[in-house]
Amino acid sequence: MFSIINSLPAGLLPKWMFIVGLTAVFNTVQSFLTPKLTKRVYSNTNEVNGLQGRTFGIWTLTSAVVRLYGAFHLNDPHVYFLCQATYYIACLHFLLEWMAFRTTAMGPGLASPIIVSTMSIVWMALQKDAYVGKLASY
Repeated sequence: MFSIINSLPAGLLPKWMFIVGLTAVFNTVQSFLTPKLTKRVYSNTNEVNGLQGRTFGIWTLTSAVVRLYGAFHLNDPHVYFLCQATYYIACLHFLLEWMAFRTTAMGPGLASPIIVSTMSIVWMALQKDAYVGKLASY
């Protein structure tokens, strides 16, 4: 594991992205095993079932793949954009479920992904020039 972490680009952001990606893989696995943790996120609804949990798991796995790949390739402006977009999409999803659709209530199950996505969006915005420099055209 340490050799993988040591092969990441310099700085804390790639390491953060790697940890968030691994956490998403864990969340994917648990989504396929049981909807228990997914029900903690969508706490105001009875709509969480096995199918919805697995669908959420696939969405989480897709984000994990992008973020894990991105952790190693943050110097590519297109990859950087895609990684940052995964956090925007996650944040928008959770905020809409909370404020518009009311399928969730503020608590640990919701606060965690909102904090992680918001922190990652801001961090990536602040660090963009350090990783992609002036090459970015988006």
